[in-house]
Amino acid sequence: MNALLIDDERLARSELRRLLAAHPDVTIVGEAANAKQAREQIAALKPDLIFLDVQMPGETGMELLESLEPPAPRVIFTTAYDEFAVKAFELNALDYLLKPVDPARLAAAIERLQVAAGAPVPAAEKAARLAAEDKVFVREGDRCWFVEVKQIRLLESEGNYTRVHFDDAQPQLFRSLNAMEERLDPKFFFRANRRQIINFAWIDKIEPWFSGGLLVQLKGGAKVELSRRQAQEFREKMSL
Repeated sequence: MNALLIDDERLARSELRRLLAAHPDVTIVGEAANAKQAREQIAALKPDLIFLDVQMPGETGMELLESLEPPAPRVIFTTAYDEFAVKAFELNALDYLLKPVDPARLAAAIERLQVAAGAPVPAAEKAARLAAEDKVFVREGDRCWFVEVKQIRLLESEGNYTRVHFDDAQPQLFRSLNAMEERLDPKFFFRANRRQIINFAWIDKIEPWFSGGLLVQLKGGAKVELSRRQAQEFREKMSL
C-alpha cells in the first residue's frame, strides 16, 4: 500500500520512515509539511494511506481531513496530543498513535488496516500486544472513550462480541473475546473462564470455591468464578 507522511516536523517524518522500514507492505510515496502540500500530494499521488499530524501551522490535520473529497485515503493520526482522539475517530480515522510512536502500536495499526482492506496479515505483524500504558479507542453508538488498557478491569463474552468494563462504562465491542485475548498482555490479564478475562491489578478478594475452584472479586464489585483447572493456573501465575 502507498503511504504519504504529513507532518510539519522533518525529524518526525524521518522517524516514521525509519519505523515503517520494518513493514515492507507499506511504500512511502511522498511527504508533506503542511495541509496545502498534503492536498497537492494526495491529488497527484493518490495514496492508500496517510500518516497525519494534528497540530500544524495554518490548517490542522483535522481540518485537512474534513476537507478531503471522497474517496479519501485511510488515515492514521500521529500526534503528541491525546485530547483530539475522539474527534479523530469521529472522522473515521483508522488509528491514533501518540508520539513518540511505539513500534508495536504502529504494527497493530497496520494490521488493522490490512484486515479492513481484506489483505493477508504477515505472520511477523500479527498479535501485537497492547501495553498497560497504551490507550485504546472504544466506541458504542454515539458514545466514545479513549481509555488506558490498565483501566480495563473485566472483559466478558457476549456471543461474537465482547463487553468491556472500565470506570462506570460497559460498552460492547464488535470483536470476540478470543480476538481480544490475543491483543492483551498475559502478564496483566488472565482468562478466568470461557466467558471472562480479568485484570490482575483489579483483584480485590479471592475466596475458595466449589470443587477446588476460586471466586475472585474485582474492585467495583464484579465476581468471577474460576474452575479448578483455571484456579491452578491462576495460583501458578500469582505465586512467587
